[in-house]
Amino acid sequence: MTRNPRKQDGGGARGLWPVARPLNERQQNRILLLLLCLTLTVIIMPKGGFIPDYYSPGDISTRDVKAPREMLIPDQALTEKRRIEAEEAVRPLYDFDRRAGRETAAHLERALRLLAAEADKGEPGPGVKQAVEDALDVTLSEEQFAALVQIEFSDPLLEGLRNALMVTLSAKIVANRKLFEADAEKGVVVRDLEALQDLAAFKGEEVLGMGEAQEALRGHLRNLPEVSARQRDLLFDITQKMLRPTLTFNKNETEQRRREAGEAVKPVFFQIKKGEMIVREGERVSEEQIKKLRALNEVGNDFSLLSMGLGLFFSTLLLMVAGHRFALRNIRKYRPNSRDLLFISLVFIGLFILLKLGIFVATALESAFPYIESTSYHYAFPFAVGAMLIRLVLNSEVALVFAAVCAILIGILFGNNLIIAGFALVSSITGAHWVRQCKTRATLYRAGMWVALANVGLVVALHFLAGRTLELHLLHKIGFALLGGFLCAIIVNGTIPLVESLFKYTTDIKLLELANMNAPVLRELMVQAPGTYHHSIIVGNLVEAAAEAINANPLLARVAAYYHDIGKIKKPLYFIENTGNAANRHDKLAPSMSALILMAHVKDGVELARENKLGEPLVDIIRQHHGTALIKYFYDKAKSKEDPGMQQVDERDYRYPGPRPQTREAALIMLADAVEAASRTLTEPTPARIQGMVQKIINNIFIDGQLDECELTLKDLHNIAKSFNRILAGIFHHRIDYPEPAYKERDRDGGKKKNGEDSNREPAKEAKDREAPAAKGSTEDLKRLGMS
Repeated sequence: MTRNPRKQDGGGARGLWPVARPLNERQQNRILLLLLCLTLTVIIMPKGGFIPDYYSPGDISTRDVKAPREMLIPDQALTEKRRIEAEEAVRPLYDFDRRAGRETAAHLERALRLLAAEADKGEPGPGVKQAVEDALDVTLSEEQFAALVQIEFSDPLLEGLRNALMVTLSAKIVANRKLFEADAEKGVVVRDLEALQDLAAFKGEEVLGMGEAQEALRGHLRNLPEVSARQRDLLFDITQKMLRPTLTFNKNETEQRRREAGEAVKPVFFQIKKGEMIVREGERVSEEQIKKLRALNEVGNDFSLLSMGLGLFFSTLLLMVAGHRFALRNIRKYRPNSRDLLFISLVFIGLFILLKLGIFVATALESAFPYIESTSYHYAFPFAVGAMLIRLVLNSEVALVFAAVCAILIGILFGNNLIIAGFALVSSITGAHWVRQCKTRATLYRAGMWVALANVGLVVALHFLAGRTLELHLLHKIGFALLGGFLCAIIVNGTIPLVESLFKYTTDIKLLELANMNAPVLRELMVQAPGTYHHSIIVGNLVEAAAEAINANPLLARVAAYYHDIGKIKKPLYFIENTGNAANRHDKLAPSMSALILMAHVKDGVELARENKLGEPLVDIIRQHHGTALIKYFYDKAKSKEDPGMQQVDERDYRYPGPRPQTREAALIMLADAVEAASRTLTEPTPARIQGMVQKIINNIFIDGQLDECELTLKDLHNIAKSFNRILAGIFHHRIDYPEPAYKERDRDGGKKKNGEDSNREPAKEAKDREAPAAKGSTEDLKRLGMS
């Protein structure tokens, strides 16, 4: 009765207010993968294309290009050429005005009749001259006007003047005869303005210039009756000013006709059959092939951009999924988490944006330096940046998978260019190899140098593989290849601090900073727990030598050893190495409490590591360096005090919380920690005893199953034991017992010394005798340390 209402209420609440469940890690990774593939598709598609674009005839084709389908592609150049030809075929248009003679004669007749009417009235009025000039549309001098007034204009005279002007202006008169003849050689069209139609027949010899028209007018005026020679000259001066061209060039109409002729030209298409070979790999590209490639690229971007984008998206998705799944199943060290996948995705996107910008810059440089081959600029691109960053932050296995997938996508970006894909792969693998265990910034530039040399070697090989000889273009390619290697080093050097800060990664360069013994945590450890500090230094020496022996990361192992016991800062006097001659505080505590205090230093160490931002690798090693080992001394102590009537002692209460070491470096620190602590209990640390102790400690840890989850092999354990023996033998090396000076012996003994007594050796013997009880209790010391 009490459960059903709760279920109903809960169900009703979920029905009314659905709560979105947080995405788990797998779902987040899938969404990240889809976003990565979509982003790469957008970056590659707009200008990358799948059809290579060659910029000048004579370039060498890098691959075969076939037509994907049958299509008609417009020939823009030929179409434009035909349009220009059609426009040039339109002849200049001249307008012929037949009405000019009649209109001019009417103006003359009106002006002369006005003048004759005024003459009948007597002297002309003051406004007559202006009225006559307006009618004639010419300017008259006072002498010309006075002479004109003296003439008696009879009807025959007016008719003669009228006919002279009409006959003269009935001819085709142009303003500039030479310009017209230049157009007439190419052909002109004459349009009758009165009929608004082109003249069917036109002869250029019928055209008169203005000078010829004036001479024709003079000839017609000679036939005028009842006019003296002086009056005839006066009338000629006036009427020649009234002459105007009857044949004029119509510029606007000519341009309009040419424009219409150009627009009337239909586009010219050339047909490409499906599967037709546009250009073959290795051959020189002709101008005609360049036209086809560019047209094919433009047409493809127009009608199939969406389909090409979908194809690229799914291809990228399958490539990413296949590479990732294969690496997860077959490569042991390929185990990226969500943070790593996010970092890899951002490296992908950043690299392709960088390459895209490089393509734009190369295109601009090509127009500025046309004597350099367009493909030469590609060798300067920093292809290896991504793989170098991945190798610095993660590991070589992830970098290899990244380089392989990235090289294929780079080939697609450059128009399915296999040569660029291979070049990018070799460059990336070289860069990833040489940044391995980068301990100084100079290592990055050394890696850049090796990338540059690999680029140069590949450029020379590809140049001769194409059948080309020594030429200037090879020097250009070599120069760009060298530049590409050093660009990788510069970009990685500037990017890696940002990556460390944003993603909280601990690279080898960051480890070098943490290895500084003046770090605040280490200084506090030295002050608060000097015994633990000295112990950590010795463990660091042990694990560094062992890591080099088994090809692990020596720097990570050494730095992690320095910090693995920083949790003892909070309760240093509860650990035997820090007590000195003081009483053991555990004597007054219950075994369970003592075990809790010992186990707490792991948790305290993790908290201190995170507060000081040491990085997850060091935090993991601090948590794992004891694994789930048994604190045997206090467990045995609790068992000895066990009351049969009470609850039995649970072994799990005396084991560290773990987890067990997951990496080889964490396992090395576990082994070195136990070996160094046990070595302090040896009374006479001879090489044989050291070797036996080391072998015993390693065997016990191995039998306890603490090494089951790391990647150490039996061969690795053998090499680790050898390196531990060598380092410990150096630490506990034999010293000559130098005798003290005689005068010091006399001062100390007061000159009383037995004959034959070697007092210089006596202190050593006494020290040896004092250490004898420790030899008997060496096993007990191991138990107190929790090591046996």
